[in-house]
Amino acid sequence: MTDGEKANLKRKGWFEKLTSIFSPTPKSKEDFTDLLASAQANDIIDSDALEMIEGALNVCDKQVREIMIPRSQMAIIPQHHNLGDILEFVVENRHSRYPVLDENADNITGILLAKELLPLILEGQETFDIETVIRPAAIVPESKRLNILLKEFREQRYHMAIVVDEYGGIAGLITIEDILEEIVGEIQDETDDAEQEMIIVLNNDAYFINALTAIEDFNEYFSVKISDEEFDTIGGIIVHGFGRMPKVGESINIDNFIFKVSEGNNRQVKSLEMQIISK
Repeated sequence: MTDGEKANLKRKGWFEKLTSIFSPTPKSKEDFTDLLASAQANDIIDSDALEMIEGALNVCDKQVREIMIPRSQMAIIPQHHNLGDILEFVVENRHSRYPVLDENADNITGILLAKELLPLILEGQETFDIETVIRPAAIVPESKRLNILLKEFREQRYHMAIVVDEYGGIAGLITIEDILEEIVGEIQDETDDAEQEMIIVLNNDAYFINALTAIEDFNEYFSVKISDEEFDTIGGIIVHGFGRMPKVGESINIDNFIFKVSEGNNRQVKSLEMQIISK
């Protein structure tokens, strides 16, 4: 038997094996995912490939609102800030792109790329006009499907979009990385911090709480039912409770808990010390 005949026989065997797995033709997405699981069990595809295929299928079913970064967690640069303030903010937040908000605090005027600031620093410009360096912001509705947005990201070559609700208000933002992570899993780069514990026990009745802790996770951890209809995070609940941005050291009682702001600034609450009130 020649080498060519051996290769044809090997290909034929692989094709027959694949055909046996994918027969009969799937009639639904559920049938297809079952077939994929069978293919993985028979070593036709590995577990990583299976996860990516399933992730790609899920992206087709999801809308932007399901994975966007909510407005309360957006790192936004006010348009009136000077260069020094902006540089300090960029260093603190360590993102590559930032939405820029107008003076009325209700309209995104553009997107600032952190790299655009480097020439200004090197040239030592005394005057600074942020409008000369920001780029137009892409605007998308909460209801847009992720697979369609991913295609737009690729075709139009932008990496961030501002998400608006049905009334035209700013609901959040989404990046191409957010969508890709739905397919391939979380993407870490050299600037990402190691995964941080969101809730840490300090003693029997005291806890450290990251302000970005999802209310759903908080409720599950403490077996409580704080409403998440209006806010997604504990930080959002705290700011709402104060009716303003609280200062470090200020405390507030919510349900059966006392929250004390342990870290924050004039833009956001970052972490809290929490005590459980004895019943």
